[in-house]
Amino acid sequence: MVTAHAGNTSVSVKLDSARVVMGKTTTMHIEIVQDKEVNGLLLTLLGDTLNSKVEIADKGRADTAMLDNNRVQIKRDIALQAFDPGVYQLPPLLYVTGRDTIKSQSLTLAVDSIKVDPNGSIKDFKPIATVPFKLLDWVPDFISDYWWAWLAGLVLIAFGIFAYYHWYKKGINPLKPVKKRLPPYEEAMLALTTLKSRNLWQNGQEKEYFTGLTDILRVYIDRRFGINAVEMTSSQIMDKIKQNKEAHIANDQLKDVLEIADFVKFAKMHTLADDNEIAYQRAVNFVEATKPVPQVDETGKEAEQ
Repeated sequence: MVTAHAGNTSVSVKLDSARVVMGKTTTMHIEIVQDKEVNGLLLTLLGDTLNSKVEIADKGRADTAMLDNNRVQIKRDIALQAFDPGVYQLPPLLYVTGRDTIKSQSLTLAVDSIKVDPNGSIKDFKPIATVPFKLLDWVPDFISDYWWAWLAGLVLIAFGIFAYYHWYKKGINPLKPVKKRLPPYEEAMLALTTLKSRNLWQNGQEKEYFTGLTDILRVYIDRRFGINAVEMTSSQIMDKIKQNKEAHIANDQLKDVLEIADFVKFAKMHTLADDNEIAYQRAVNFVEATKPVPQVDETGKEAEQ
């Protein structure tokens, strides 16, 4: 077990087993000891994964026990699961209490592939039962002779039902020409300008403001670098950005925006006006710093991106 401290609060984590077979689960035990009046939030458990390979199969429930000196002990067990063999470094857990963030040490999980015995026999196999043709003697000839036409009709009906719920209910017309989308840089800058004009944080909507700010950056990173940032946590995004040669030069700008946004959205922190303006400017700086550089062909003309 490894323990991280900040003030009077400590966070400990350990694994039941640091090695599992792919598809099987292992339990991560989390123990938090703090003063009774302290309220905290485990940011790492807000998503469904710890990293791109290790999933949270079950988040469990917190169990609180009273200790001496007006302190409490919070225990929580979460089930982890992975379906790809390998050795994975689990990110540290982030526990936020007010303006303090406690980061536990990271753990390592080894996932082994399933070993198959080529000489083993397959048990409990039941052959698919065949349906005697005599059971269909009662079906009229115009149905049995043109079964393929009836099957095609059923497929068309099923497709129509799917199209209705998938497109019509969402207000999408698949026959309508799709308007060409702006390039990632132009789309992000337009979205940032629109967000600023809504004056959200000026009207006390700080959470909506930072949610909109990070959503714009996630979509931009997805389109610009091919990183599925929309489905990632902030720490996962930063890990990918640091590995990208075009984006890592501005990772400090992005990191500051994502960190303060997490505090506002999940820890309900109230920011100052300067913090909101600085976060917006850092988002603009990140987009500007990672703007695609136009390529020039041999004739000296800009090549189309």
